[in-house]
Amino acid sequence: MSHLPRLFKVLSVIAKYGLDDFAKHQPGFTWIRLLLSPYLMLWALSAHRKGNRNRRLRLALEELGPIYIKFGQLLSTRRDFLDTDLADELQTLQDNVPPFLSPTIESLVEKALGVSTDSIFSDLETAPFASASVAQVHKATLLTGEEVVVKVLRPGIRKTIGADIKLMKWLAHLIESQTSIGKRLRPVEVVNDYEQIIFDELNLQSEAANTTQLKRNFENSSVLYVPKIYWDFTREDILVMERIHGIPVADIAALKAHDINLKVLAETGVDIFFTQVFEHNFFHADMHPGNIFVSRENPENPQYIAIDCAIIGSLSNNDQEYLAKNLLAIFRRDYRQVAELHVACGWVPADTRIHEFESAIRSVCEPIFEKPLKDISFGLLLVQLFRTAGRFNMEVQPALVLLQKTLLNIEGLGRQLYPDLDLWKTALPYLESWNARRLNPLTLLTKIQENIPNWIEQLPELPQLMIEAITQSTQLGEINRTLLKQQAATELTMLRQRRRSQMAGIAALIIAAASLVPAVFETMSTVPVVTLAFVLAGFYLLCFKR
Repeated sequence: MSHLPRLFKVLSVIAKYGLDDFAKHQPGFTWIRLLLSPYLMLWALSAHRKGNRNRRLRLALEELGPIYIKFGQLLSTRRDFLDTDLADELQTLQDNVPPFLSPTIESLVEKALGVSTDSIFSDLETAPFASASVAQVHKATLLTGEEVVVKVLRPGIRKTIGADIKLMKWLAHLIESQTSIGKRLRPVEVVNDYEQIIFDELNLQSEAANTTQLKRNFENSSVLYVPKIYWDFTREDILVMERIHGIPVADIAALKAHDINLKVLAETGVDIFFTQVFEHNFFHADMHPGNIFVSRENPENPQYIAIDCAIIGSLSNNDQEYLAKNLLAIFRRDYRQVAELHVACGWVPADTRIHEFESAIRSVCEPIFEKPLKDISFGLLLVQLFRTAGRFNMEVQPALVLLQKTLLNIEGLGRQLYPDLDLWKTALPYLESWNARRLNPLTLLTKIQENIPNWIEQLPELPQLMIEAITQSTQLGEINRTLLKQQAATELTMLRQRRRSQMAGIAALIIAAASLVPAVFETMSTVPVVTLAFVLAGFYLLCFKR
């Protein structure tokens, strides 16, 4: 029960900042108060429980650490779900996390690289200019004169995250084993998937590799710029990267002051998302506003600048195909195909009644589509669809969790930039173009051409593969014959057992009849003993033949 200390900490922080206020007038509020009662008594007179509750929530998330901060970061982009005041408060989690001052940046750099900072930098600022949930960043200048940033992990962050993951796993096992919805949502698998992601984020060398790959994917692109990594000074605990100069994407006033075309900017963000998912199959999965900037150059066709590539997502070919087909079917209101695709890809059980599932999807989508497309929240529609599919035992797909989160981020960010953003209008032509390319005969021929070298390489092995297949088939035949023999032997044994039972029954009848013979002769002297013997013998033979 090593997760208990962290659980007690979480409950204490909830009571300390009076977050039970958010549960007032909600089902289960009495049980929540009962669970928190020891901590509520402890913090009853605390000043932390007073004041604006949105601010108290933000302070609580900061105190609980990186996992909870990231949750707040995601929420801050969902202004269509949250009150404006709460969204504004949570947005400060993007870059206003309190920095650490000890150990010093110089000592961390020297420990990671094994050389003094003077041998690398002509200038290294002691105070960080950005502090995030997992790491913080310092400005520096290389001896060669290039402006860079130095990113270092927070001390003790691995231990803190490890404790949080243990607690989340314990809760996931509890939910999955004790509730019916837990079996459908598969929280254990989701937490395990998230564990891999969050610990990958603690490896700055892995982040540097992701950044390099993303930069390669958008080389010479006019819509997205990715800064350069300095590999000579990058390790697991330190990352040195080109310093970028851009406008934070959430600073709407600054974007307007530089005459940035916000409509084009919002639509470009959607285009970048679909390009990463369906063309590169390598997408930035942590695209909250703190990680995105906008270049001041070319304001009519603005260019994004992406940093912090620690969390990257990718999909299998099947997931890509089913996702695109589902989105296209939703756009076209082809609810029958949506239902069939959910069954075909295994998201709902194979025995699902298609017509019932189709009807349920239609009842959710049609009222939403009565609104102008620009007023439809794609995130809200997904939530409604997932709830509906949940009634048909839809299982959560952990491989799509990152994609869903990224899509929610993109929509929230796009509507923040340009409230009239029509995500559907922007996405539909892209998906139709992707589908047309996928079905194009030239594309199919290209795939065949790409596979020809592999087929040629395997050609010499074909005879051996055929021999192995025949051998395997022969072995399977032998196994089947052996099983049939065993089955026949079992049936013969059972037949013999039945006969023994029948014989035992006949013997009992004969003994019973023999005991009645004297009485029979006394009352029916005309019945000869031989007749009774023949009757018993005939009955015996009849049973024995069976």
